[in-house]
Amino acid sequence: MSIVQGGRPPTGARPTETPPREGRAAVWPAAAVLVLLLPALVLLSLLIGTGSSSAGGAWDYLVGDPAARADAQLRLAVVDVRLPRTLAAVLVGACLGTAGCLLQAATRNPLAETGLLGVNAGAAFAVVLGLTFFGADSPASLLVWALAGGMLASAAVLLFAASGRGGGSPLRLVLAGSALGATFHGLTSYVLLGTQSTFDTYRYWTIGSLAGIETSDLLPLLPLIAVGLLTALGCARPLAALGLGDDGARSLGHHPGRIRLVVAGAVSLLAGCAVAVAGPIAFLGLFAPYAARALAGARMTAGIVLSALIAADIMIVADILARVVIRPWETPVSVLLAFVGGPLLVWIARSSRLSTAGVPA
Repeated sequence: MSIVQGGRPPTGARPTETPPREGRAAVWPAAAVLVLLLPALVLLSLLIGTGSSSAGGAWDYLVGDPAARADAQLRLAVVDVRLPRTLAAVLVGACLGTAGCLLQAATRNPLAETGLLGVNAGAAFAVVLGLTFFGADSPASLLVWALAGGMLASAAVLLFAASGRGGGSPLRLVLAGSALGATFHGLTSYVLLGTQSTFDTYRYWTIGSLAGIETSDLLPLLPLIAVGLLTALGCARPLAALGLGDDGARSLGHHPGRIRLVVAGAVSLLAGCAVAVAGPIAFLGLFAPYAARALAGARMTAGIVLSALIAADIMIVADILARVVIRPWETPVSVLLAFVGGPLLVWIARSSRLSTAGVPA
């Protein structure tokens, strides 16, 4: 993106921020592949499970075979178990991928991820409070507590970051998120020390899994997720201007502090919904935006869409593997993502392209 102001580029603009035509052309085939891959992975997720129902039987059910449709066990496996967790994988992946893309662009840190805003820590603390003092022991109630905790923690981070001069800057957001996150971790540990039953339930939630998700758990979150995704797309042009530097963004009529606050609100909403559904999921919000930037360069709209698609595809693959790695038992999806994400994080951190991955240093 090249903006000329008074015959000269704004302060902070760099020629390398304009993606080459070849890179622009490559975005659409990549996006098409990811879009086509998503329904294929959804179908595969509906066919594969940890139970005794075969993939062939599940296929017969999906294509409307009368005998298969009359099988109550097949209906339970496909409709009541696999379909909700498949939809959850798509939504959680899209939320984390989009949130990570926004956060990395707003903070100009290609290693930023949603935990920086204290969403995970706030959600965990709220879940512990609900379990210990309010008898919240059902999946639906834990989802409400997790969402509320994540959103309140993010709101607190935004208030702290926006206070004083230079409010909403990347450094203030990161510092406020890290400080409040550490505080919530300490409070969570304190409450857990004296409640063994709470610890057992909390341990299952915090490990990060899509098992046990029901469609009724997802429906109330759909409007919130839609608002977060639409806000993310609306932030694409201001974030592209912010990529020219704060001075460059101001010369184009944007307010960097306001942009970052709106982005942080969208990130909080998306990450809060994802944590409420699946618990804390690491690495996905870091890797998906990095891969999207490799395809889209500095094009924010394409980067946001690709991040959502890549993260959704990865989440479905991880959930399928979680069902079959140690069948008939199930591996938490966060464990599989950590096994892959750890080495990827090291590789990204050591990459010579880190400072030119589409996020200005």
